[in-house]
Amino acid sequence: MTIVTSTIKGQIVIPADIRRKYGIEKGTRLKVYEQKNMIIVKPLKRDPVQEGRGMLKTKGRILKALVKDRKREAKL
Repeated sequence: MTIVTSTIKGQIVIPADIRRKYGIEKGTRLKVYEQKNMIIVKPLKRDPVQEGRGMLKTKGRILKALVKDRKREAKL
């Protein structure tokens, strides 16, 4: 069991081994809630669609081609 101390703002540091185990890194969203006499901190699942945005660096060319293709199909 690891003991941490909160700051004046109520911030705590999650130990590195726990962050690695649960994949918590910069920007990871965490749900904090109370259950009985406990405070629960739970990492939220990542949205793969949101995380994948911009990874292809096509500057919208693929989207434009897809829209053009859909319009062409709609005319048939």
